[in-house]
Amino acid sequence: MSEGHTEVTTEPLVSCAEDCGVRDVQDRLGDKWTVHVVVELAAGPRRFRELQRLVTGVSQRMLTLTLRRLERDGLVSRTVYPTTPPQVEYALTETGHSMTHLIKQLIDWSLDHRAVIARSREQWDAKHARGTA
Repeated sequence: MSEGHTEVTTEPLVSCAEDCGVRDVQDRLGDKWTVHVVVELAAGPRRFRELQRLVTGVSQRMLTLTLRRLERDGLVSRTVYPTTPPQVEYALTETGHSMTHLIKQLIDWSLDHRAVIARSREQWDAKHARGTA
């Protein structure tokens, strides 16, 4: 909590009486690989195999699906170069770059709170261990 903040906020941060589009964005950013791909593309255009190597643990299929979804949403561009074999390069679009500051804030927040979350999990796990009330 910030200094001077003494109670939990119960008021909604935003009102979405009708569909305000946040679910679409949340679905994209909330999947397992999008943030990792965007972070790597923020450094510059990448070829598919380079992305696959940098995004540890992603399968070829999941990387392909993630890139297609990001391209469909206008966050990533795909450029095919007429070489043999064809080279394909992925890059963030202007819209994709515009969300990198949000991802950076999320990363900074998670780094700042990692220890607190770890302690909370340990306490919760100890309290809710099997065989205890």
